[in-house]
Amino acid sequence: MSDIAMLKEMIKDCAIVDLEYQKEYKRDIYLLKLTETQDNYSFVVNGMPKPDEVIVINLDEFFDVRKIFTGNKGECKRADFIIIANTTSEKVILCLEMKKSRDDNSSIIKQLKGAKCFVSYCREIGRLFWNQPDFLQDYQYRFVSIKNISISKTTTSSRKSSQKNEIHDQPEKMLKISAQAKDFQELI
Repeated sequence: MSDIAMLKEMIKDCAIVDLEYQKEYKRDIYLLKLTETQDNYSFVVNGMPKPDEVIVINLDEFFDVRKIFTGNKGECKRADFIIIANTTSEKVILCLEMKKSRDDNSSIIKQLKGAKCFVSYCREIGRLFWNQPDFLQDYQYRFVSIKNISISKTTTSSRKSSQKNEIHDQPEKMLKISAQAKDFQELI
């Protein structure tokens, strides 16, 4: 059983965000519409992997640890969404935080770290309860902050020049983008 199939059995359907299907020039196309309910805006990711290669988890609405931890160090924070993809070309875990306005980086970093902790917890469940020692092994992490801010129409680049060569594989090095539709490959 693939990691994605295991996660889809492990996680309740209400916490999974479904992909939208479109037929385009005889090709099957999948896109993802993420909605930030608190701030009421959406973000579209085009070019998603096939549904059996990806799972999208709505972490913000369904994973709350405030009844367990004090939160003094930010350990109760978590990102809005996690995308885990296992395709023939890549194994990636994408942690996404959506913001309506500017927020300080330290808060977003804590939210992205919280998402990584959730994945670690899932990994241990797969290893210990599903007896799969290699569950979620060898995945590359990517961290993205999406802001719903207006940007100049003259802007053509999706990333700042300082971010173009930097891999966003740590919360502190997150990719910061505006809430305009992106292709999945642009996020990883």
